[in-house]
Order: sequence, then C-alpha cells, then structure tokens
Amino acid sequence: MGGITGIDVLNWMEKNSPGVIAIMITAYASLENAITATKKGAFDFLPKPFTPAELKVAVRQAAKHVIALREARALAEEKKRVRFQFISVLAHELKAPLGAIEGYLYLLQDGTALSNPETLPRIVERSLIRLQGMRKLIFDLLDLTRIESGEKKRELATIDVVAAVRSSMETMTSDAMARGITISLDSPEELTMTGDRSEIEIILNNLISNAVKYNRDNGTVTVKLTDSPDEVTMTVSDTGIGMSEEERERLFGEFVRIKNDKTRNILGSGLGLNIVKRIAALYDGRVSVESTPEVGSTFSVVLRKRLELDGNTKTR
Repeated sequence: MGGITGIDVLNWMEKNSPGVIAIMITAYASLENAITATKKGAFDFLPKPFTPAELKVAVRQAAKHVIALREARALAEEKKRVRFQFISVLAHELKAPLGAIEGYLYLLQDGTALSNPETLPRIVERSLIRLQGMRKLIFDLLDLTRIESGEKKRELATIDVVAAVRSSMETMTSDAMARGITISLDSPEELTMTGDRSEIEIILNNLISNAVKYNRDNGTVTVKLTDSPDEVTMTVSDTGIGMSEEERERLFGEFVRIKNDKTRNILGSGLGLNIVKRIAALYDGRVSVESTPEVGSTFSVVLRKRLELDGNTKTR
C-alpha cells in the first residue's frame, strides 16, 4: 500500500474518520497484529488466505454493528429530546404556582396585605392550594418514574376491593361535601382480587378525585364495581362538565389537562390518568372513557383478577 501498513491506515482513520468501521485483511496474521489492530479500532481481523464465505460473514457482522450503532445514537437523541420536553413541561407546570406564591409573599413583605385583615386568610389559603398542587405533581412524577423504570416493587396480596373503594371515597368526602356533591357506591358485598394495594388505591384516588373536581356543585359521583370470573371492572361516573371527543382522545397522555373556561381554575398535574393507564397495563387491563359535554363522564378500568409473580414482585 505504497509503503504504509494496515496499522498506519488504522492510525489515520482513528484521527480523521473515527466513525468508519474497518475490517483488516492481512497476510501477516499474528496474535500481536490482531491485538494491535483491535486496539486501533479494527472491527474484525481477517487473515489471508480467506474464503468468500468468511469475507461475507465479516462484512455482514460489520454491517449489523453499524446499524446497531446508528440505532443506539438515534435512541440517545430521542431520549435527549424526550428529557428536554419533559423538563420543559415540568418547568411550565411549576412556574405558575411558584409565581403565584411569590406574588403573595411580596404582598406580605411590603405590608399591602396586612392593611386589610380580610385579605390575609385568603392569601394563606391560595398559597396552600398552590403548594398542594405542586406536591401532587411531585408525587405523581415519582409514581410515573417508578413505573416506567421498573423500580417499583410490587407487593401482591388478596385485596378487598370494596374496602379500597370506601377508603378512597372517604378521602374525598370533605371536598365533596363542601360543594354538595354526593358520592355513592354500587357494588357486591364482597369482591377480592390479587394485586398491589397501593396501585389499586392510586387508580381509585385519581378517578374519584377527578369526578369530584370536574363535577358541578350539588352533583353526584357513582362508583360501581362489577365482578366476573377473570376480571374486575371499576366504573366512576359523574354529572360534571364532560368533554368533547377531541379532548377525550388526548386525555391519557402525559401532562395532559383539559383547559377551557370551565377547567381554568381546577388544579392538577396532568399525569393522573396517564398513571392510571400504565397501572392498568400491569394487570393486562384497559381504561376507557365516555363523556358528553355538560352531562358528565364515565371512566371504566378493567383489571385481571389474578396475577402471576415475576422478579419484581413480592407476596405477603
């Protein structure tokens, strides 16, 4: 090769064309040369004489390696894009409540709020509401990341679903009573399934909480449990503001909140229903919604009753 060796070529490629895959073919095959070539970046080392089949195998393996590298780079770029989008949305969601609390604190600092005793309790109340919204966003993010990363350890046990529903209903009783909303339960006397109690509670808390938040004053929320040999169906219906077909299609995405004149002042993370969908998938389940504007919405979650154990599962 004009007085240069294959190792010289590899040295040049290392400096000038680091992304090129090289297969070294040589009549001076030795263990030392093979090691040196590999260290310099050669993908394969083919000694002479060789057969067409051997060359074909080497080229095929190199081509697969190139494809794998390209896919890995594309995946890395996609992860960067998703991470950037995630952080951007998160910053946007936190900016509004932080700005509101900051504004209230400035009113306290310059004494404006102190001049009117009736203003102070409202400032405290609004600040606490904003803080509660941020706390829910953080908790929802933790739930989402644990599910996505597989870090969430599942503790499977026999769950009394009726008791779990009643517990979630009690959690929302205070908010419901403040607006004259009635929450009722339609279920069998007993209904059990195998599952993780915390996962079932996350599903129920999200659905019942939304049914109250997006309801009208003096409305109703009906929770219905349906049992079958293989599945449990949880249905939560409300008499609230409802949604259009376009809004329903976007509903289960990340950070999706239906924003219009009726929902403008309703706080939420935009992650709850996405988490519900992900948890349902852990039970080979499905989530659906039916809704009519100004009439109400009905969310249904269907879960498999019996789960098999896996490496990330504990029983108790």
